[in-house]
Amino acid sequence: FFSACTPPAITFGAIYAKSTYNHIGAVEMILATAWCGIVYAIIGGQPAMINGGTGPVLAFAEILYKLSTSMDVPFLTLNAWIGIWVCIYMIIAAVIDLNRIISYATRFTDEIFAFLIAVIFIINALGSPFSTVGIYHYFDFSHDSHDPYQDDPYYSHWASAILSLLICIGTVQLAFFLRKIKFSPFLPNQTLRNAATDFAVVTSILIMSIIGNLAFSSIPLETLNVPKSFAPTYQCCDETCETNWPADCWEQAEPYGSRPWMVDLGDLNGKNWVPIMAAGPALLAFILVFLDDGITWHLINHPMHKLTHGDAYNWDTIIIGIMIFINSLFGLPWLVAATVRSLNHVHALAEKSPNGEILSVQETRLTNLFVHLLCLASIFALEVLKLIPMPVLYGVFLFMGLVSLGTNQFYGRMLMIFMQPSRYPIHPYTKYMKPKRMHMFTFIQGGLFAVLYTVKSIKTIAIAFPLFIAACIPIRTFLLPKIFSEEELILIDSDDATVKAWLSNHPHEEKDGGDSSGSDKFSEHKRDDNDIEMQKPSLSPAEEAGEENTEAQETTKLPPPTKPVRSRPRRDRRRSVSCPAPNMLFAEGPSAPLEPLTISPNLLFADAAVPRVCFEIPEVDEEEKEVEPQDVTDAAGRHAHGQESSFVNEAPKVDAGAASSVTRGESFAEAASKPRRRQRRKKTVSCPAHTLFHEADRHVASNYFFG
Repeated sequence: FFSACTPPAITFGAIYAKSTYNHIGAVEMILATAWCGIVYAIIGGQPAMINGGTGPVLAFAEILYKLSTSMDVPFLTLNAWIGIWVCIYMIIAAVIDLNRIISYATRFTDEIFAFLIAVIFIINALGSPFSTVGIYHYFDFSHDSHDPYQDDPYYSHWASAILSLLICIGTVQLAFFLRKIKFSPFLPNQTLRNAATDFAVVTSILIMSIIGNLAFSSIPLETLNVPKSFAPTYQCCDETCETNWPADCWEQAEPYGSRPWMVDLGDLNGKNWVPIMAAGPALLAFILVFLDDGITWHLINHPMHKLTHGDAYNWDTIIIGIMIFINSLFGLPWLVAATVRSLNHVHALAEKSPNGEILSVQETRLTNLFVHLLCLASIFALEVLKLIPMPVLYGVFLFMGLVSLGTNQFYGRMLMIFMQPSRYPIHPYTKYMKPKRMHMFTFIQGGLFAVLYTVKSIKTIAIAFPLFIAACIPIRTFLLPKIFSEEELILIDSDDATVKAWLSNHPHEEKDGGDSSGSDKFSEHKRDDNDIEMQKPSLSPAEEAGEENTEAQETTKLPPPTKPVRSRPRRDRRRSVSCPAPNMLFAEGPSAPLEPLTISPNLLFADAAVPRVCFEIPEVDEEEKEVEPQDVTDAAGRHAHGQESSFVNEAPKVDAGAASSVTRGESFAEAASKPRRRQRRKKTVSCPAHTLFHEADRHVASNYFFG
């Protein structure tokens, strides 16, 4: 699990350095991750949780840096005062048991928040339009990474940018390949395959770093910005430490020194009202931290994880508040409950059944403790960390974002908007809800996310984006029940256990596929345009009475209707009657009367509205009984061999073979009684090939994301 904890810390530190102008970097992130993890493993109330950097907190730190620049106040000083107020708010929230609000957070809010985290990862890796972070900005000649090589006549920023892009994509592809090698036939045994999957991220970083530094040593790449020894990332150009080396004084060979570890709370640049003003932004930061922690705890303590030691929401709220207070005083990043790493920790400690269901979890503090002790040891290998190219870390960031998208139901429903309805994945909300109702729920989530990300991206109001995350809870609690029924919200916005319990209490809904009375609550899958629907003809009361009399007069008992061949089950399909006797064939009446044939008026017709004639065919000799009659089409649209017709509710047509035989002077009876060799039936598999491949892909995808 160390491989899943330390690389994200290094990557977050690199992105923090880009977003905060090196005031917070990889050294600060590794140090904060190590000491917070060690202390929390000893005194934390929920040791399955992993503290770390998250995308929303990173975005808020970037917003604070821009706010401090506009206010002309040192960033670390403003960050420290806001952190002090956040600690106060966290203690108050624990005292008044504000964590009970988290019980109102459903999948609706969780998915929007998780999708925000994934989008932040992906955009910061590819290239943010609101900052200089990402692979895209290497193609800009004015980027800071190109400044040290401006005097080199052989330097090409295009070569560096293209190589950076290839290394980033290579890191992502290699990590994905190693992640799913666990289910492949490669490597000698399953133990090695499991190890390759567990260390997929670390192996990708090592291999791509070697390729970038050795195979393409003539092309300079931006590397991780860390000092030569254990010291803060921010290196000063002079004794005032107001400028950063080497960005502001790249012609200077060596830095003057590093910033002090302890933040000067009095360095307010003459603005003594900043400590009081910081209470406002701190309230927004508190909402963000509170929701980030609460949603992660809510997911960890889900009944499906079978944790038995209980939760400690209020106690952990106080601990995280104190950690934020200490980190703010030393210029370290704020750490909160990391959702993806915490869930991975739970699954790593779990004993699972063959189908992936968690049977029990070994709840221990030792894994959390030893992982962060190893993370602390990595801080003394700064010379090695300095060799990691930044494009490799961007690839890790992109990999984390893409992996988190795979388990997001909101993202999956967005993809369904562009799918054929009959090809939707099988889920309770796709099986029992109408597509337009499901898409309406998705559009509401998408609209809230668009507003949230737009507010986050506008500099003047970006600091208020935590309010829009918090607004998702009352919108779900008070507004959505007025738009959707209770059954729909259970199916699309509840956990799997709740949905199964609801289906067990409504067996008729599960069997019949929902209400078929025309209400908007449920519906089956939309039919394919190529599906054949057999309908029973509608008869008037008089015709129905005549039909009863006809049946009474029949001396030969009619065989029961045969089951039509269908491409897929149709619960409400109405079947037509078959031919009344095996020696009777239906066809349209010819334009000229046929003298040799006998017309039987007392026969059951498939559709009384269409003028048809039933022709009686003479009995075949005993020697020819094993030979089938000529293949002609009956009135129900069915061939004599049991094949289904390709038209519905149309007047039946005479088979081409029969028509040609009449043209040659043969009667319908002669053409039908002519001996013909039985065609050998084509063998088919019981399950279509595309269904087999679809099921295989679904199993691979589920194993791929859940491991």
